[in-house]
Amino acid sequence: MQTKIEINGSTVTAYLSGEIDHHSAASIRQAIDESIISRKPQRLIIDFKDVSFMDSSGIGLVMGRYRLLENTGCKMAIVNLSPHAYRVMQLAGMEKLAVLKKKAKEVTNNESA
Repeated sequence: MQTKIEINGSTVTAYLSGEIDHHSAASIRQAIDESIISRKPQRLIIDFKDVSFMDSSGIGLVMGRYRLLENTGCKMAIVNLSPHAYRVMQLAGMEKLAVLKKKAKEVTNNESA
């Protein structure tokens, strides 16, 4: 699993690739959390475009980042979800925590992310 962090103004975007499982989740969390803590963004986008596999650790990853951001005013979006990952996120209630999008371009400035 590889995580690329891009910072553009007040937005931090984390591009994930490979598999998200129990073993890879810790390094992903660390990379994203370091960016959140150092940059204090207004918006966090987690891009799943190049994720080939995700188990429940993907849900935990999103929930943990939400908890970290909960009292900061930062909004979160989860984008480029495969149809399967999108459905899993919906079933887990992630739409209450973040904007879920199948395509990154669907996220607008008017949305909560």
